[in-house]
Amino acid sequence: MTNKQNFTSDEWTKILESVALSAVAVTAADPSGLMGLLKESFASANATISAKADPGASELVKSVVTDFETTEGRTRIREALKSRLAGANQANVSQRAVEALSEVSALLDSKAPTEAAAFKTWLRTISSKVADAASEGGTLGFGGVRVSAKEKATLNDIAKALGIAA
Repeated sequence: MTNKQNFTSDEWTKILESVALSAVAVTAADPSGLMGLLKESFASANATISAKADPGASELVKSVVTDFETTEGRTRIREALKSRLAGANQANVSQRAVEALSEVSALLDSKAPTEAAAFKTWLRTISSKVADAASEGGTLGFGGVRVSAKEKATLNDIAKALGIAA
């Protein structure tokens, strides 16, 4: 069983941050306006929270969700995201997020090999739910496509960074 105690403080911050970055990468790839942003944020939060009630969720996933529920955990994530994305423009936010997911993938493979695949799949699921949350390219929520070409490309980049099937 892998949990917070298996990682250094910096490593744990990267693990926590990866959950937010899996959503941020998709959202930044093709911004959907205010309503789209709200829908995508809700999808990310819902995917994270629902893992707590999932009896099949790994110990590592549950440890992350537990930290998300604390003020300290949320502050830690917020500060890590600020630091990682400082000075980034919209064009490279997704790139930075995907690079960070690649780092986390290697970290999971080395420190949590028995739970790495499940955690990576969970991150990819969050990304997919964010991509599906709002239509792209429409007007006032009408028309457009459910997942844009840019979002599809980012989902593929995320899967590649995590070393899992797209």
